[in-house]
Amino acid sequence: MNLHALLVATLSLALCAPAHAADKAPVNAGPYVPSPSSVVADMLTLAEVGPKDFVIDLGSGDGRIVLTAAKVFGARGFGVDINEKLVQEANQAAKAQGIADRASFSIQDLFKTDIRKATVLTMYLLPHTVNMLKDKLLTELNPGTRILSHDYSLAGWIPEKHMQMDLEDKVAISGVSTTLIYLYVVPATVAGAWSAKLPEKLSKAPVRLNLKQQITRVSGSARVAGNEVLLEDAKLKGEHFTFKLALGGKTYNFTGAVKGQSIEGSVEGGGAKAAWSAAPIK
Repeated sequence: MNLHALLVATLSLALCAPAHAADKAPVNAGPYVPSPSSVVADMLTLAEVGPKDFVIDLGSGDGRIVLTAAKVFGARGFGVDINEKLVQEANQAAKAQGIADRASFSIQDLFKTDIRKATVLTMYLLPHTVNMLKDKLLTELNPGTRILSHDYSLAGWIPEKHMQMDLEDKVAISGVSTTLIYLYVVPATVAGAWSAKLPEKLSKAPVRLNLKQQITRVSGSARVAGNEVLLEDAKLKGEHFTFKLALGGKTYNFTGAVKGQSIEGSVEGGGAKAAWSAAPIK
């Protein structure tokens, strides 16, 4: 059976399962389909994995992603799977390669795994499983964490990068050669009303920012001197927030770092650069 037929059959079973099934441990997220060895290094390169990273692989199988991250890229991390034999093989491989201190594997339900430590999270899961994890990814991962999803996208998310390849060694695994890799960056939360302090030449009084957010998409407006000015080209990548405001016939470029209950950055325009900051209005 090729991967498409297998996915359809598994998805049909999942849709027929009782709603409370996800509350039981462990949850079977689908059949084991390994990422081709030829794509693993490309995936980790796309996410710019390095020695400072902690990689978590959900559905780690034989451990090839975390093992490569540790041995080739110098990272640390762990993988989880419900297949005891594969977990045992992955831990044996880590020991044989001399990287057991940086790569480990355990039998866990991926829906219940603590992923807060990850700076990079990888997954090659069924499309419905990927999207069942969306809320977990948003609530548990820190802003700026990179997510690599093999073949299946996260609905509603805009990938920072994506890569398509044709790999002959994937045919034996899934029946097709096409491979898609999506790279996402977990966004900070900016939705709501903020009181912003701008350079005095732009506004002597605090400016109210009203921001709307749909995962990685941000829009909104600023109330400046009684006028509602729309934010232009608003972008949010992890904690990095940028937008433009047209004020007094000039366009000003704002950059800022979102740190929980504050945004701090700089604004450039009219040949000058100055600081700006914002705090949420409660």
